[in-house]
Amino acid sequence: MTAALASTQGLIAAAVLLLLTAAAGWIVTRWVTAYLNHRRVLDHPNERSSHSAPTPRGGGIAILAVALPLAATVFWLHLPGMTIWLAILALTAGLALVSWLDDLGGLPVALRFAAHIASVTAALWLLPDNLLVLQGWAPLWLDRLAAGLAWVWFINLFNFMDGIDGLAGAETVAICVGLFAIVAVTGDALGTSAIAVAQASVVIAGATLGFLILNWHPARVFMGDVGAIALGYLLGWFLLLLACWGYGAAALILPAYFIADATLTLVRRLVTGAAIWRPHATHFYQRAVQRGLSHARVTRFVAAGNCCLIAIALASTQVVTRTGDILCLGGAALIVGWMLVWLARAPANAQT
Repeated sequence: MTAALASTQGLIAAAVLLLLTAAAGWIVTRWVTAYLNHRRVLDHPNERSSHSAPTPRGGGIAILAVALPLAATVFWLHLPGMTIWLAILALTAGLALVSWLDDLGGLPVALRFAAHIASVTAALWLLPDNLLVLQGWAPLWLDRLAAGLAWVWFINLFNFMDGIDGLAGAETVAICVGLFAIVAVTGDALGTSAIAVAQASVVIAGATLGFLILNWHPARVFMGDVGAIALGYLLGWFLLLLACWGYGAAALILPAYFIADATLTLVRRLVTGAAIWRPHATHFYQRAVQRGLSHARVTRFVAAGNCCLIAIALASTQVVTRTGDILCLGGAALIVGWMLVWLARAPANAQT
């Protein structure tokens, strides 16, 4: 069945689905933006901001309003007896609600973090014991602990990286396109669950593209925690499944830039004694904007780098040996390292 995804008809169907959901995402984002403006749910500029005018915050509601019902339909059609998928979408919606309340007025850090941990723990408890992120290299309890820590970090780093116009949306599209491509080229090896994830990824990518039309620089609406946290949770689940299916290298490569920028920035702040729980503007992409590069230029540059990472992730699925994984991870590290150096040092007149 996965072979059909890579056929001409399968690719045309995916393209049509992408365009239709993008149109729906654009329409709903316009409605949500008008509502946010009316209710004065605005992100006001401060010393850490990368924008200069009050902008509606919470546009991620539009992505979820389009993507979650369609993704639920996809999973129900392909896997009618496996309620775990609907449970994951319900947990995503619950986490989005908590994050929306945070967008409205701010919630204590401990409460937000507890919601992340609870959502991750519930999902991992539902995960069948035969699906192992570390592929049997560790006992089940350690496998689940490692997966949980990685997933919670991914949720938060995805939110941290939503700091300039278009960046988190472009990353969402890149990861979803990468997931679809991997399932399409791996043939029938991954089964029906993978087909459902691939089609759900198309739906999420399309809804996000529609949102990006209004989120592109200069943004008329921001994603907000409601979007970034929920997308980080859902994409993190998909990437964990990819690792469980035996493609751990690809699961690391697809989001490698976001992981590297957020993690290295956290380490640097720890070393310098900064309060890591406080908002800041010291990520590599933020420093590039502070030097004069436009939001659009930085986002285009990261998107171009992500295209290279998708290609390397695809290569890693075709060379399923330890040596092949190491080579592909090394290639991804070189790409990401170059991206970080460029963002840290490129002059404002640099061409991408």
